[in-house]
Amino acid sequence: MEIIMMLIYILIFIIVALILFAIMQIKLLGIKVKDFWDFIEANQTLDKLYKFAKQYQSMSPQEQVIYLSEAEKIFIAFDKVPEQLWDEEYEKYKQVLKKYKDIKMLRWVSN
Repeated sequence: MEIIMMLIYILIFIIVALILFAIMQIKLLGIKVKDFWDFIEANQTLDKLYKFAKQYQSMSPQEQVIYLSEAEKIFIAFDKVPEQLWDEEYEKYKQVLKKYKDIKMLRWVSN
């Protein structure tokens, strides 16, 4: 029983050490942990918006507003981290940005 408890303590120590190491690496890059977490969440939203932008050619005005607000959140989060972290996502980012600009232009012309 003591061996099992010792293994549990060792595993907990290793997990805490890995978390602290990850936080230290993030801070060494000059990024705030909250900004990095926002980037991770924005990356997930980017995937959704990328699929949405590819599937729908014309959106309703309500869908456009939602798309614009979600895209702006992504742009803000991506601006706070170095580009090297999101090189793999650049094509998706570019497609979402293109659709964002198209919607903005469409809304500007209609007003």
